[in-house]
Amino acid sequence: MSGRRVTRDADLLEETAEDLFENAPCGYLTCGVDGTILRVNRTFERWTGHERAALLGRRFRDLLTVPGRIYHETHYIPLLQMQGAVREIALDIVRADGTRLPALINSVQQPDEAGRPRLIRTTIFDASDRRAYEQELLRARRREQEIAQALQRSLLSGDPPQSADVCVEVFYRPAQARHEVGGDWHDAFWLDDERTAGVVVGDVVGRGLEAAAVMGQLRSAVRALASTGLAPGPLLDALDGFVARHRVGRMTTVAYAQVDVTTGELHYACAGHPPPILLAPGAKPRYLWDGRSVPLDSVALRGPRPQAAAQLARGGTLLLYTDGLVERREQSLDVGLEHLLAEAARHAGDDIAGLLTSVVRAMNDDRSDDLCLLAAHRRDAAGIRS
Repeated sequence: MSGRRVTRDADLLEETAEDLFENAPCGYLTCGVDGTILRVNRTFERWTGHERAALLGRRFRDLLTVPGRIYHETHYIPLLQMQGAVREIALDIVRADGTRLPALINSVQQPDEAGRPRLIRTTIFDASDRRAYEQELLRARRREQEIAQALQRSLLSGDPPQSADVCVEVFYRPAQARHEVGGDWHDAFWLDDERTAGVVVGDVVGRGLEAAAVMGQLRSAVRALASTGLAPGPLLDALDGFVARHRVGRMTTVAYAQVDVTTGELHYACAGHPPPILLAPGAKPRYLWDGRSVPLDSVALRGPRPQAAAQLARGGTLLLYTDGLVERREQSLDVGLEHLLAEAARHAGDDIAGLLTSVVRAMNDDRSDDLCLLAAHRRDAAGIRS
């Protein structure tokens, strides 16, 4: 009796294995080393609409789209020959009615007794749901990018202060190495009856919609705090509190300055940001290294944030910028800063828009990071040069 049970179980297992092959939740193909289909299961027939008789003797590559055939020849076959197996190769199979079946292909070579390739066994998984999911992710990602870009454009737009005493010009260019928005931002506004101008450039950590939203909050906060009469140092202290309280923009760097356009008195403060450059007629451009402190909401901050003062002479320019202008992976920051100062000196006699574009052209050739430059120029006595 025991022997009969073993026989019956073996028969049952043999039938189950055949049924598993034919009705498996994936397509099965057995091909010769030249890709000719030798065996195929019912699942593959059902998915593709090709009858078995029409499949046997055809090459697997002939079932693929034209791009798929090229990939099959240039990648799939070489990898299979080198590695003996390929995993999750994404290809489109052309159904009998001409539609496409997105598929994930897994293949292994079956060697003969001498170790030479004899057969190729392939499983095919329907990736339609996965393709639809990936496409929806891409659409959602594009929507987020569009929203972020629209938000960023709205944040970076607006007319900067212009008068007989001062003009403000901005150069902004997002990185071309990515499609989502970065964290560089700027703003310029009047603090009182067109006597004092506030200018700010910052860099938020992060990318995309979240960074754009943080930029908006910080930009609004700076304007609101400046309207209360806070000087640059105390304003950054208050901005610190805003960031910590609302948990946004931690480690953001900011350079903020206030310019009295009638007297040229300049007050500024930098929270972890590259130092501003001061250009004055008849003098060498110089960095404003005073008034420095750590980035916003930094644990290393001790005491109130400092600020510093300088004089913006008639015909002089204050230049704020983000680190994308001077940072390079292949060189130290000191080299970038020296280069920037030299270019600022070389183009100090240009009009303001020309100064910005010339400096950018000389400094940035890889476009791998966002760029933001803001120049506040105090006109000479005649009110010329803009």
